[in-house]
Amino acid sequence: MTRIIAGFAGSRELKVPAAGTRPTSDRVREAVFGALEARDAIAGMRVLDLYAGSGALALEALSRGAANATMVEKHPKAAAIASSNAELVRKAGNLDASTTRVVTASVASFLTTTVGEYDLVFIDPPYDVDNTEVEHVLEALVSMLAEYGEIVLERSTRTPAPVIPFGLTLEKAKTYGETTIYWISAASD
Repeated sequence: MTRIIAGFAGSRELKVPAAGTRPTSDRVREAVFGALEARDAIAGMRVLDLYAGSGALALEALSRGAANATMVEKHPKAAAIASSNAELVRKAGNLDASTTRVVTASVASFLTTTVGEYDLVFIDPPYDVDNTEVEHVLEALVSMLAEYGEIVLERSTRTPAPVIPFGLTLEKAKTYGETTIYWISAASD
């Protein structure tokens, strides 16, 4: 069962696609969001969730005070579930429909056709997505990340660390069982 852990939608159960996604475990989400809250990196933030699946990461951020959340998912069935979950969370917080957006598109297509600035970006691709694709995503995000923006990248511990492009800085990496979380920020001048 995947659920919102905290905030105004805490304990709400989220739907998950029957196949094709690997939801982030509650344990890893708790650790990630605990660290983000300690850094005051959620409240009021513009959130982008790439390879969103059920939308759990973006919607957790919204429940904890993010200003808005955009979820990108290429599989139509998963995108429909993310939309349903977004509606559930919006209703729990009495939020306007404009606070969430679900885009049914590949991450590459979205990044090449979208102009915007994001404060907090979640990248949680299927583990079989290779590092070349992840590195291209990171390169595209350099110009879309706000001045003090952060990226939270989730990968399998068996996957080598990605090469971090110029314009971004790897702050730290932390392993939770089979998952490694990379904390990446906009490079300071």
